[in-house]
Amino acid sequence: MQIIEHSVVGTRSAVLRLRRPGSQLQFLVFPMLHVASPGFYAAVTQRLRGCDLLVVEGIGGRSALGSALTLTYRAMPANRRSGLVTDPIPYSSLGVEVLNPDVTAAEFAQGWRAMPLRYRLQMWLMIPVVTVIQFFGGTRRLLSPEIEMSDLPSPTDERYADHEFTEHAERAFGGARDERLLAALSELIRSRSEERIDVAVVYGAGHVPAIVRGLFELHGYRPRAAEWLTVLER
Repeated sequence: MQIIEHSVVGTRSAVLRLRRPGSQLQFLVFPMLHVASPGFYAAVTQRLRGCDLLVVEGIGGRSALGSALTLTYRAMPANRRSGLVTDPIPYSSLGVEVLNPDVTAAEFAQGWRAMPLRYRLQMWLMIPVVTVIQFFGGTRRLLSPEIEMSDLPSPTDERYADHEFTEHAERAFGGARDERLLAALSELIRSRSEERIDVAVVYGAGHVPAIVRGLFELHGYRPRAAEWLTVLER
């Protein structure tokens, strides 16, 4: 199942509708990118206004670590020629209830410190390099095949799947956050499955395979429809 698609017309994101028999509650999963065209965020905003509940990604609080990591993508719209922006959606002002089950900055930092020191140092050394690359070539990467994502591991993912660095990075940046999100969604299913509501799950595209897999394995939800939204036109 394709989540982010690259084609001759540009890059698109698939908004997935998940259903299961016997439940009125449906999930709309929005695979987000930290940086995209203004039109992409406008299209997402329009659809979120029609939902009944928003489950939104967002680490609570500020930290030096978080600011350094986000610098790698904030550099892209800093190049004004790119025409790109960071996510401007005012989630709490859309007139829809918002739930944020993400970790706090302190919890995220705790997961970061659990990584071996050599890998943390490696990432600190990579941040300035990646930031410069994103400033000058971020748009080109956003329109390249490497941006594609599906619910199956890519050849690159498989190549590095057993690497110790990959395991630690996935645990620090995804593991606990995905678990907390799925726990929140499970509670919604337990308490509100008889309500005819659309629950929007607005998380980074990298989290979506775990979301789709978890909702299927835990509760039998399956993707039943998809709507493509243009992230960036070529």
